[in-house]
Order: sequence, then structure tokens, then C-alpha cells
Amino acid sequence: APRYGHGLSERRLGDFLRDKPRDSYVLSTKVGRLLTPLKGRTMGDYGFVDPLPFEQEYDYSYDGIMRSHEASLHRLGLDRVDVLYMHDIGRDTHGAENDRLFPIAMDGGIKAMQELKASGDVGAIGLGVNEVAVCLDAFRHADLDCFLLAGRFTLLEQEGAKPLLAECVKRGASLVIGGVFNSGILATGPVPGAKFNYDDAPQGVIDRVKRLQAVAARFGVTLAEAAQQFPLSHPAVATVLLGVSNVRNLQRNLDGFNADIPAAFWDALVDDGLLDPELKPV
Repeated sequence: APRYGHGLSERRLGDFLRDKPRDSYVLSTKVGRLLTPLKGRTMGDYGFVDPLPFEQEYDYSYDGIMRSHEASLHRLGLDRVDVLYMHDIGRDTHGAENDRLFPIAMDGGIKAMQELKASGDVGAIGLGVNEVAVCLDAFRHADLDCFLLAGRFTLLEQEGAKPLLAECVKRGASLVIGGVFNSGILATGPVPGAKFNYDDAPQGVIDRVKRLQAVAARFGVTLAEAAQQFPLSHPAVATVLLGVSNVRNLQRNLDGFNADIPAAFWDALVDDGLLDPELKPV
């Protein structure tokens, strides 16, 4: 996405992929933010290490989406992307301002994305967000192919995602689930300073993770393994998206996908009130 490193992530990924066979990977990026030259402004602190010297500006209009897509292709150095997500539309990001931005996105931005898909410039379109409600709202305006949903369908957060899961199954749309560790606590466990949804984990979450960890220990399962595999069990979920900061984490994630988790583990979570029985992996 343009947001990450202010274009740096797209430049690095494009450099890596450029000499690879085009059918050997699936590439997605996001639209909805334009990167503009600073022109004397002080760049905001977005938490990135050595970002490129641009400022981020939201633009969900038809023209803004078209400009964002074209700029991404330039940074990537590639001629198309497979999946295009509208980034961070919704009340969680914009608050009351979403009342103004959402109609612009649905009347303009989504139409631009539909045209890009119809022309073959992108293969699939959807939203990349942190909330369920805006996905359901968008479905009322367009038939979208997929959603990148961060941190809302995990071992710690299940109930709120159920309406979207059902609607995706009904429509044949797919979910890519990000944030399966809820910003870290489902990977690290309830250690001091553990993070939950980008902030320090509250005591209630810490207590729940301790209970999850105790059940996992009984079955020789790690929290990270369970967190990775849980979302993949649902028919609406196409894949999970995992970030890594080092080789050790990468290997942990690869091992986690291949770990053998007994059905009795999921049964025990249901019995302990830690897992919705309707969402139990089978």
C-alpha cells in the first residue's frame, strides 16, 4: 500500500518481483491515499523507519483512486496488480468524517475500481480495513470480490465477524484475514508489555489469553499455531496475512501452518467458553 513507508514498501516489493514469472505470485495493493510532496511541510510521524519524504492525503474519489492505482504501478515497476483494496474507509479510521467520505468512496472510488477490473487492469477489488460494519455497508453498494480484514476474526475476536462471514459465503466473496495475532499477544502470550490491537493489552484480554494458553498447553499446541490456523477453517477465508520482522518469526509462521492441532483442542476451547461453537474448526 502507498501508506507503508510512504511508497517504500511498493518500491521494494516491485524490485524483488520484477524478474519473477508473473504467474508465480499474487500481488495486491491499496488505494485511497495519495502521496504528495512535502513542499516545506513537516512530515507527520506515522511510525515508519526512514519513510520516503511525502505526506499522506485521503482521496476516495474516482479521480483519486485512478491516480493512486497508476502511482502504485509506477512505484512497483509492474504493469498490473491482481487485487486492489480500498484502504481504511470507515468510521474506525475517520470517525464522523466518514459520513462525508463514504458516499464519495461508493459513488466515485468504487466505480473507478470496477472499471479497472472490467478493463483487466486488476483482477479483483475490495476493501482493506479494520472493521466489519463498513464491509457490510459496501456490499450494499457493490458486488465486491474480497476484503482484507485486520484483527476482527481471531481467537480473541469472533462474534462481530459472523455477519460478514455469512454474507461472504452467500455472495461467493473471500476474506483475507490480517492481524491474526491481534498485534502480538497471540504470538507472544500474556507477557509484560504485550500488545492488543496496536495498544497495551487490557487486563481482560490478558486474562483471556492466559486461559487460551492454558488450554493450548494441555494439547501441546502453541498460541501462535492456533491463532494462524483458526481463521483458515472458515469457508469464507481464502488466506491469512502475516507480517514478519525477522527470519525466526518467518520460520515460526511456516511451522505454525503445518502444525498438527487435534480436534479435541478446539472442543476444549468451546467447552471453556473461549470459542464460538458455530465457528469451531472441523
